[in-house]
Amino acid sequence: MTKRYLFYLSHPAHYHLFKNIITGLKSRGHKTIVLINTKDILETLCAADSFPYVKILSERRKNNYLSIIISFLLKYIRISKIIKRFNPELLIGSEPTITHIGVITGIPSIIFSEDDVDIIPQFAKITYPFVNHILSPLTCNAGKWEYKKIGYDGFHKFAYLHPSVFTPNRSLLNNAFKEDYFILRLAELSAYHDKDRSGLDRAIVRKLITLLQSHGKVFITSERELEPEFEKYRLNINPLLIHHVLYYAKLYIGDSQSMAVEAALLGTVGIRFNDFAGEIGVLKELENVYKLTTSIRTNEPEKLLNVVEELISNNNIQALYDERRAKLIHDKINVPSFFIWLLENYPESTKIVGENANYPNIFR
Repeated sequence: MTKRYLFYLSHPAHYHLFKNIITGLKSRGHKTIVLINTKDILETLCAADSFPYVKILSERRKNNYLSIIISFLLKYIRISKIIKRFNPELLIGSEPTITHIGVITGIPSIIFSEDDVDIIPQFAKITYPFVNHILSPLTCNAGKWEYKKIGYDGFHKFAYLHPSVFTPNRSLLNNAFKEDYFILRLAELSAYHDKDRSGLDRAIVRKLITLLQSHGKVFITSERELEPEFEKYRLNINPLLIHHVLYYAKLYIGDSQSMAVEAALLGTVGIRFNDFAGEIGVLKELENVYKLTTSIRTNEPEKLLNVVEELISNNNIQALYDERRAKLIHDKINVPSFFIWLLENYPESTKIVGENANYPNIFR
């Protein structure tokens, strides 16, 4: 039976998270509608991949409570009109708006979340009381809303980086990536949950470049405005190729949580340098259990430089990470297949998982 799904993407990461799910549902004859905000390169990604979408919010809001409230109101109005026309059976995303509209319209909603509640307390407070289901890895803590959680042994980012859906291909990259190179990722760290947290500053980036450039090329990908002295290192690529670039990097260093997870899932040697180091369930598992990433807090810049030097001087490090990644893939479920099954068979699928928490393991 054909079903109708509404997906709301509010961040570039959501494009990657949902693209294979949407394609899989459509290939099975289901109807989907994709709504997006204009956030960073989200629209660029959708357009570059010929991905149909409806733009909900073009206005870039300021990072204050009044702006957030106005933004919510505009989204409520615009999304409500689309829901009335499209009449979806399920609302899907990682954005609070759909959970509120779901309550008003009586349409169930599912939130995809890979963050612990203590990392995103405000998001949880305005989202989780209203959502029907929270889809999260087993390592994520949903707090007092744990009863709404659908847990699975895997990672959200395997929705687009699992070997069943992603095959790295160096031939897609130009000659600049044929020799050894390093990726530096500078996150904006301006969200409410990033308050009083910092990461790679100008001085440490300068030191990293000095250390790395004698061993290969240095590329910087940045959410925040890049200082003029670093402009020549800017990574200029088709954004759809970022994970191919990340896979073949000799080393990743960044203050982004998301790209740290991506590097780990790809088996790329990586370091996360920010004040969230040692926190976040997903990254703690990747670091402590699988040894696929390293986290260092910002009060230890010399440790960062020492670890970088140690890693780039170890000629066997990539082979070791390849072995660790192989074990990770063996241990975890096929996330894309599980996600598509869960949504295609909703709501019966949630009842099945509710009665047997181990059921997702059949997707290994």
